[in-house]
Amino acid sequence: MKVIAAYLLAVLGGNTTPSADDLKDILGSVGAEADDDNIGVLLSELKGKDIAEVIASGREKLASVPSGGGAAAESKKEEKVEEKEESDDDMGFSLFD
Repeated sequence: MKVIAAYLLAVLGGNTTPSADDLKDILGSVGAEADDDNIGVLLSELKGKDIAEVIASGREKLASVPSGGGAAAESKKEEKVEEKEESDDDMGFSLFD
């Protein structure tokens, strides 16, 4: 994930095609270690692609993924159920007092 973040930072900085050395420099500037294998895989997957198009296609794919919000909805329903307290409609007087 940190390699992806470094790549995106390089692109935001104006470098449309960052190299492995660019990513290592970015990661090194914050004290993070750079894994050559991860950098190589990322650069090979993104070679010749526009990062904005890659992000847009990823958003489309994520839109079709179920979010699984069913458990949260059930807990909210349970929270809404409150016990009714006795009301003082009779102003403190009982019918049989």
